[in-house]
Amino acid sequence: MRGADCQTAAMFSYVSPEGLVPQAHPLRAIRPLVNAALQRLSPQFDKIYAPSGRDSIAPERLLRALLLQALFSVRSERQLMEQITYKMMFRWFVGLSMDAPVWDVTVFTKNRERLLAGDIARGFLAAILVDPKVEPLLSDEHFSVDGTLIEAWASMKSFRPKDGSGEPPAAGRNGEADFRGAPRGNQTHASNTDPDARLYKKAAGQAAKLCHMGHALMENCHGLVVDTSLTKATGTAEREAAIAMIEELPNGGRVTLGADKAYDTQDFVAEMRWLGVTPHVTQNAKGRRSAINGRTMRHAGYAVSLRARKRVERRRSPDIEEVFGWMKTVGGLRKTRHRGTARVGWMFTFVAAAYNLVRLPKLLAGAG
Repeated sequence: MRGADCQTAAMFSYVSPEGLVPQAHPLRAIRPLVNAALQRLSPQFDKIYAPSGRDSIAPERLLRALLLQALFSVRSERQLMEQITYKMMFRWFVGLSMDAPVWDVTVFTKNRERLLAGDIARGFLAAILVDPKVEPLLSDEHFSVDGTLIEAWASMKSFRPKDGSGEPPAAGRNGEADFRGAPRGNQTHASNTDPDARLYKKAAGQAAKLCHMGHALMENCHGLVVDTSLTKATGTAEREAAIAMIEELPNGGRVTLGADKAYDTQDFVAEMRWLGVTPHVTQNAKGRRSAINGRTMRHAGYAVSLRARKRVERRRSPDIEEVFGWMKTVGGLRKTRHRGTARVGWMFTFVAAAYNLVRLPKLLAGAG
């Protein structure tokens, strides 16, 4: 007998969002790690919220929602609110019931700004790494560092002379502008849209773009990100950020640091040795004298660090370039949706924490 194609609305529903999430879904393994980290952050949340007044969006729910945006490549917060409305799995992960209203996108964005002021992203990354189950996975001796360009949310037409001279673009929403033959540089020009963005190219032959520069410090044992930094794009930013991140490591003994040719300078290598860090930097001997000599290269650990930074053999731990690849393609950082070093840096750190959460369930299962 053919069934009837009709729909009857039920007056009551006894199904919870959790009951609709498959038992083997990866989010089930990620959520306990997230909840434990948020519990550790509770004292920091208390400091950035007033003790009385009208209730705001719970910061725990804000961060879970932002995690979903990074994990599922949701391109905007407006679209994120729409998907939380009709996806029961998203409601379960955030902590909303079946009939709970979803926030207006403007309210969500304004509440997120409070977390930015409290530097919660860095605290969230640290709270994940100090988990009693995660901490044994981390190496405290061997690290790798690298930098990548994050394209700014600003067009080349916004890169205008600082003195106000020059012809403005033609009228219209996307008016034409002719830059041919006009010298432009960071000393004389700045973006009207994102003043912190800098015109930069990382290699010869590539197009210069308005961008920020993100930096990550990775431990070599399992390839987890232990620290991040976001700076203005300059020729020395990678080395300066690496020094700052290494200085923040707990002083527990001598460590090694793997890095590419961009870090092979006399000043950087000398600074690393002064800090008690063995610089396992790839030699850059093209037309110059490398700062890395046989004193460092004769040790077997030098070759191991280079392999860890740029995995030649397929191993279960990724190299640091794969970290940036995930953050840009899945995490949505190929071109940022935010303006200013503070906001872009907050999201860069938060997406690095999301990357760690993606990898931790399998690592913990293997360790168990």
